[in-house]
Amino acid sequence: MNTSITSSVTATVALAAMATLLTACNSNPTRATACSLPQGPDLNRAIAAARFDLETGCEQQFDQYFQRLLTIAEGDPKKDNKSAFSDFLIWANEQGLLSKRQARETYTRYFGVKYVSLISDYSVCDQTCPRRAEVMREMNKELVDKEQGLLKVSADRREFYRANRLFQETELVLEATCEACGSIE
Repeated sequence: MNTSITSSVTATVALAAMATLLTACNSNPTRATACSLPQGPDLNRAIAAARFDLETGCEQQFDQYFQRLLTIAEGDPKKDNKSAFSDFLIWANEQGLLSKRQARETYTRYFGVKYVSLISDYSVCDQTCPRRAEVMREMNKELVDKEQGLLKVSADRREFYRANRLFQETELVLEATCEACGSIE
């Protein structure tokens, strides 16, 4: 009879432990939408959702969230979107998701006229000319990003055309400069 009481007590203790674990799991629910990229046409709501997710464990997916926000903003292009993205990138820096330099370069890559892929403190002849084709490929990729940010997100044709003109002028200047340096590829 002792064994049956012991078995009964053991079973009761086991059931109580399982009930405690289940209660603990239910009192600390995980979000069903953890790290789900924002949806919908409203950029401000999408930014708020992105901020929440990025603060609560999704920081490794910052680039995917940023790309999704750009896509959402394309659905309602307007000049105010530039400041919404600027504010978002400043927030990302303050949260430690991006360095100040990364935030500035990301903003410039999409919404600025200058090219972050060309910025250099080195000699053009020594540093840029030997890899001129690579620099131009990177600038061309950046021009595509500027098209998205300036035209499709911000509806800022004037600034996009300035960026495009700068790309074309840079290509000509680099060709002439590298020829003068004697390092044409």
